[in-house]
Amino acid sequence: MNSLKICVYAICKNEAKFVDEWMDSMGEADLVVVTDTGSTDDTVEKLRARGAVVHVNEVKPWRFDKARNISLDHVPEDTDICICTDLDELFNAGWRKNLEEAWLNHQSSIKGPTAKCGRYLYNWSLKPDGSPDVQFVYFKVHERKDFSWKCPVHEYVSYDGPLPLEKIFIEGMVLSHYPDAEKSRGSYLPLLEMAVEEDPDSERMRYYLGREYMYKGHWQNAIDTLIYFLNMPSATWREERCAAMRWIAKSYHSLNDKANAYRWYYKAIGEAPHLRDPYVEFATMCNDYRDWPAAYFLLQEALKITEKSNVYVNMGYSWDHTPHDLCAIAAFNIGLVDISLEHAKKAYEIAPDIERLKNNITAIEKVIESKKL
Repeated sequence: MNSLKICVYAICKNEAKFVDEWMDSMGEADLVVVTDTGSTDDTVEKLRARGAVVHVNEVKPWRFDKARNISLDHVPEDTDICICTDLDELFNAGWRKNLEEAWLNHQSSIKGPTAKCGRYLYNWSLKPDGSPDVQFVYFKVHERKDFSWKCPVHEYVSYDGPLPLEKIFIEGMVLSHYPDAEKSRGSYLPLLEMAVEEDPDSERMRYYLGREYMYKGHWQNAIDTLIYFLNMPSATWREERCAAMRWIAKSYHSLNDKANAYRWYYKAIGEAPHLRDPYVEFATMCNDYRDWPAAYFLLQEALKITEKSNVYVNMGYSWDHTPHDLCAIAAFNIGLVDISLEHAKKAYEIAPDIERLKNNITAIEKVIESKKL
């Protein structure tokens, strides 16, 4: 008999093609509750046929927080642990055992043995071989009572109870995202603009709005919004401040403003020197400018960092073959051919399926041999 009652809850719309794999993955739960927000395909029928409890609630005007709160309201009150996922997300098998062990073995520093909220590893994107690309720690496991969803987009689950929030990390619990490439994120920008208008003091929404402007190529809007974010008294999370500085640098680079792009990448490194991402992104830009000495230095510094962040997003390109590949190119162009070969071999060792990396090794070896003649 299971000692905890665990319920997975979700929102969906026109996601019939995900139903079977998702239900297989969520099948370790005692109950799966889904709120359909207006499907016109057979999503509802397929979910019910697979054993999910499905409610149909249209949300107009659309807000993610409202939809998720409706979904949470459908979860039975006697549930011990709630897990919010989307239908394009799958858990690694055995997740329930890891969750229960972490929950039951946790000794609260507040009162009693009960945890309030769980964190776990989330693969936001995967490489073609199935290995993690963009990866960070997620937070959508929580108790049934005293939680609600906030913000119309980039929503988060908020603890509204009387005690400080107690968090645990669930070792071995991994959720991976398999997004529908055809699904539009066109609603994000207007929802973010609305969110900032609703709560101008929210540093979270201001950050996401600036980032969304950057994604859309609205470079000056991105710069202005993210600088505003950085000047907010509540914007104190160093890793997120570093990310904002990176997006400002990228926006200036896109505007061909080299001096400001360099300046903001230096600021990003200074804000969070323990993260690889600002070094690798800065080096990538330096390669664009053929600034090989700067690129080589930055990549050497990046490779000194050997552990991923456990509190912020880890970009895949900072942890795959890319740093060694870029370092090989930079070293070659400043005449360090032996060092270039070392990094080229390491890049190929990490990604042996990339023919270009193999060709780089051959080309560098030819240069080295020619110098011996």
